[in-house]
Amino acid sequence: MNASDTTAGDELAPGFGRTWTESMIATFAVEAARLGELDRLSGDGDFGRNLTSAYARVEQEVATARPRTYREWLTCVSRGFLGTGGTSGPLFGMFFRELARCAQGDEPTPAELGAGLAAGLAVVQRYGQAEVGHKTMVDALSPAADALAVPGATLRDAAAAAARGAESTSSIIARRGRASYVGEASRGVLDPGAVAVALIVQLAADAAG
Repeated sequence: MNASDTTAGDELAPGFGRTWTESMIATFAVEAARLGELDRLSGDGDFGRNLTSAYARVEQEVATARPRTYREWLTCVSRGFLGTGGTSGPLFGMFFRELARCAQGDEPTPAELGAGLAAGLAVVQRYGQAEVGHKTMVDALSPAADALAVPGATLRDAAAAAARGAESTSSIIARRGRASYVGEASRGVLDPGAVAVALIVQLAADAAG
């Protein structure tokens, strides 16, 4: 079943949690350097290192916990980020913790995953104090959650919305996070947190089946 065929009541592909987690580990091993460079241009440059560290911890969590269900796989991701320093580690950790909690069964339905995205957005905004337009991960996460909340929407719709949100950060002067310290210098640079969120949602869509 293709993600584009998935409706709000269908279950995602068997092994969705494992596929999504393993694809994130593999993808960010490659993308961390690029995201770190974006952060260097508009922040303190530690985002790439933090991603590398977080997903190394995710691999350790997986090796120890031997997860089987979606909730167990995403809990490993959450713990990997919560054990990482900087601002992004705790925020992504809490975001993935909400995603882990969304499923009632072994794998989430798209509706449950949509609720998880919304809950993750809420906790990120509560602790990060960021809104759309502040040039943060929220600029990709909020449109993704909004897109998936539409009846009949798919993860492909959410991924497209997240990508557009991430792209929009190029024209924004940062108002939250380290990038806000550099003012006008942040204009013209994509926000690495938003780009990371867009990648995460795209990988979820790819893993959906």
